[in-house]
Amino acid sequence: MSPRDPDRLKRLAAGLSVAVAVLLTILKLVVAVVSGSAALLSSAVDSLADIAASAVTWLSVRIAQQPPDRRHRFGHGKAESLSALAQAAIVAGSALFVLVEAAARLRDPQPLAHGGLAVLVMLAAIALTLLLLAFQSWVVRVTGSEAIAADALHYRSDLASNLAVIGSLVMVDRLDLFWVDPLAAIAIAGWLLRGAFRIGRTAVHTLMDHELPATQRERILAIVQAQPEVVSLHDLRTREAAGTTFIEFHVELDGEMTLRAAHRVTEALEEKLRADFPDAEIIIHQEPAGLEDARLDHRIQARAGRST
Repeated sequence: MSPRDPDRLKRLAAGLSVAVAVLLTILKLVVAVVSGSAALLSSAVDSLADIAASAVTWLSVRIAQQPPDRRHRFGHGKAESLSALAQAAIVAGSALFVLVEAAARLRDPQPLAHGGLAVLVMLAAIALTLLLLAFQSWVVRVTGSEAIAADALHYRSDLASNLAVIGSLVMVDRLDLFWVDPLAAIAIAGWLLRGAFRIGRTAVHTLMDHELPATQRERILAIVQAQPEVVSLHDLRTREAAGTTFIEFHVELDGEMTLRAAHRVTEALEEKLRADFPDAEIIIHQEPAGLEDARLDHRIQARAGRST
């Protein structure tokens, strides 16, 4: 499929994620019940959470692709961040369930049945997960989708948990180390909680309009300051949502410059900025150099001074 259709790629990646999650959940739940493995049950619960998370991703991708309207003039891109935050909550909840179940099994370890079948199911799960991750990683590189990236992070944690489950199944089946099974489940739950924290933190940053990294802000400043007609700039504000970068700043120009000339300067700046930030939404406010006015930079500096 051509990378020139990023919206379709996002929808396809989200749909495949739901299909894989449903298939893996059914397989794992059946074999977990048959074998009695707490580790496999934890993996099944994780896959069940994947269904809900992937469904949220699928819905959010479709919402985020809607064009701006009267009530959402900046578009609907933050729907992807809301999706990622919901995924973090789902993953954290499933991890807590696994911890409770594993603690009970740790107090009363049980032998496993049909260990060979359980291992085969987990190997199949790993193969499917690897295929999905390869496609999702490509989609994220092409589209920059935060929701698909969060979903891929979740599946990467699944891959690690699947390997842990296989290890525990082999040790219990071959060495009769029954306590390894619940310990593996606890380790998987800890991994899930760590992943939930990372997903949630990234989503909160986007929802709170977190600034771009310092290196990108410095690149913006360098591009603007290199424009010969620019005397200075201030109040640079940046953020990102659903792969779109938003750049806004005030540029100071010669007060005697005509409006038409000032417009040509800002058009040149936009063209140069888009060379480094192709999908950026850029807003430039023009004002005469040396004008004393209330500035965001001044308020931020004042607050920083009071906090030190």
